[in-house]
Parts: sequence; C-alpha cells; structure tokens
Amino acid sequence: MQLGMELERLRKQRGLTIEQVADGLPVSDSQYYKVSKGTSAFRKQEHLVLVLERLGVTDEDDVGFLVDIHRDGLSRGWWSTYSRTMPSGMAVYVGLEDGAKAMRCWTPTYVLGLLQTEAYMRAQFAAAKLVEETTTESLERGVEVRLQRQEILTRENPLELRVILSEASLRNVVGSPAVMRKQYEKIIRLAELDNITIQILPAKHETYRCAYDFNLMEFGESLPTVVQMDTIDGGSNVTDKDTEIWRFSRRYDALRDGALPVGRTPKFLNDLAREI
Repeated sequence: MQLGMELERLRKQRGLTIEQVADGLPVSDSQYYKVSKGTSAFRKQEHLVLVLERLGVTDEDDVGFLVDIHRDGLSRGWWSTYSRTMPSGMAVYVGLEDGAKAMRCWTPTYVLGLLQTEAYMRAQFAAAKLVEETTTESLERGVEVRLQRQEILTRENPLELRVILSEASLRNVVGSPAVMRKQYEKIIRLAELDNITIQILPAKHETYRCAYDFNLMEFGESLPTVVQMDTIDGGSNVTDKDTEIWRFSRRYDALRDGALPVGRTPKFLNDLAREI
C-alpha cells in the first residue's frame, strides 16, 4: 500500500495516465493498477526500476528506498502457506489484518473470528462442510488460520480492537449450548484486556442495524483506512475509497450509539449463559 501510494503520487506529479506509464514496459495496465492500490506487487524488481525511470525517479537513494519497500511487500507472511485453501480475497485481508494498528468491527450473525473459541470455530466450519462441499483439510486449515490470526490481540504492540456484536450473533447456537457458554466466557475474558472493547446491540433496542458484517482497519497516518466486507460466495472485498470509508464509519458510529455501554457486556453474557 505504501509503495502504491508513492507511485500514484509520482504519476500524477508527472501528469501521466496509467496507460502512458505502462506503455512499452513489461508491465500491463491492470498490473500497475493493482500495484498502485496495494493489492499486488510487480513480478520482478527490475520492473519497478523501469517504472520509476518512467516516473522520473533516478536518484539512487530514492530508488533503493522504494525497491526495499517492494521487497518487504513480497516477503511471504505466515498465512501464505494457507492461501490455497482460503476463499478468494481472504489472503489479502489476513495480510492487512496482520499489519493493522486498530480495527472497528460489526458482526450481525456470528461471533467475530478474532474472538472465537476453537470449539466454536470447528462447529461453524463443520456445519458448513457438507453444504459448501469443503474438505476436512480445509476445515482443519481454516481453524489453524483463525487461531493464528488471534495472536494479534496478545502480541507485543497488540491490535486495538473495538467490536459490536448483535444479540443474534450470540443467540445463534453454534455447536451446542455448552460451546456457546464457553464462547461467552472467552468474550468476557478478552473484554478485560486494555486493547479490546466489546459492546452488544440487544434485539429489543429500536436503533440502526446493518444487515452484513464489516471491518474498518486503520494503519496509522502514512496509510489509508480500509474497509473489508464478506462477499456472498465466502470471499472478501476490500476498498480504501474515501466515500466507502465515510459510509462505513457512519454505520459503525450509529451501531455503537445504539449498543449497550461497554460495562454492561459481562452481565449481558452471564445472563445469556444462564438462559441458554
């Protein structure tokens, strides 16, 4: 993303179109576009150097700095070994999630993956296995990926996570009532961490609700905020368009304002555990 932003700044500074940058180079228009959006990388370091020459960047230090960023972007994250069994777009999302400083999330149907117990994950994947015609290998690797993703909550410099869970996501029984009670216990424990804030939106509240889940990811001042939404086929769609970030930020704020105060989360879950 950082490389893409710099390439776009240089391109616009030179007054060139994407087609003019790519013309005559071993880089297609679509590939350059993907690199500029931070969703892909050039196949070879030499291709970046040629693009930089076209953009008027010849200073050795400047070229070296951008080449280093490109090399870092090509380094394989821990999730790359699982990419074969991931839905479309999921590897990009996991990479962004791993590098995010803060996230704001809304989940109307299931408990957010970063908060799930292993038993809840297994039950969720198993319920979908026959319907989606996935393999046992996909189930196991899905659990492994989700468990490893959760390490961002307790690592050094952990992710700052703010979550709004709908009451429906907590009442929809995944696995069994016993699995759900253990899930409530884990949410209560996680909510005690300084970097995690969890609110619940009760079904009886007359307020705004978004029909689908979304995650707003922030990376600090040097990179734009992005929003991720699940697609109907189980994949993941990510955008950093200003209009979309504004739209989803408004949605999150409305959901937050309609939810219970943070301090009410443990009592709500304990009451639900007794009821279920």
